[in-house]
Amino acid sequence: MAMRLQGKVVIVTGGGNGIGRAYCRRLAGEGAAVVIAELDARAAAETQQLVAAEGGRALAVQTDVADEASCQRMAEAAVTAFGRIDALVNNAAVFATIPISRVPFDQVPVSEWDLVMNVNLRGLFLACRAVVPQMRRQGQGKIINISSGSWLSGRGERIHYVTSKAGVIGFTRTLARELGKDNITVNAISPGSTLSEGPENADAAAMRGKAVSTRCLRRVQVPRDLAGVLAFLCSDDADFITGQQIVVDGGNVMV
Repeated sequence: MAMRLQGKVVIVTGGGNGIGRAYCRRLAGEGAAVVIAELDARAAAETQQLVAAEGGRALAVQTDVADEASCQRMAEAAVTAFGRIDALVNNAAVFATIPISRVPFDQVPVSEWDLVMNVNLRGLFLACRAVVPQMRRQGQGKIINISSGSWLSGRGERIHYVTSKAGVIGFTRTLARELGKDNITVNAISPGSTLSEGPENADAAAMRGKAVSTRCLRRVQVPRDLAGVLAFLCSDDADFITGQQIVVDGGNVMV
């Protein structure tokens, strides 16, 4: 594996479970010190131990991305432990680990709509506010926001989730304009339906089976399909890429 991230420090929100854990392992495998910012303290600790067992460096920090003070503590912990913040991966989201309803829009509870927006969009906003001052002091940084291919097709019966992920793209493009002068890049990855490392249920399995049938590449998408793209965007190889969305879905939606 290339060591493109040697000496870099990367924060991954929602890094304790599923795809987030795979991100942490890949980034650490390429030499980065990884800060696992995760609401589930036990999952964060497990990921930290796994990264350490594989020879990497990691720090688990219990973080609620919807809480401003918690995000500030996340950034401070990263700097205290490793001295800098080179990249932020905004991966934390309400969808799989915290399940949401799959119902028509007028049956979505208002409280659930608010929860999704608080984590999936407010969380992005607060995490960026927490790390950008340090990136400005360093004269560089990278922010990678995880969106979803669902907003490109307008998938029905999860309108709160799809809307939040469309918002991620608008947020990415606007922030890229604002932070370019600071030599901070902001990009997004929009994954297709991905087999997580977490437990599967019948609905998720059916959805992934349908996704395979509409892709150019006729197989199930797995976390490693995303991790390489993420590592690239965190690396110096992506220094002149900003404001972009990379769709990683095996050729399902082409934009």
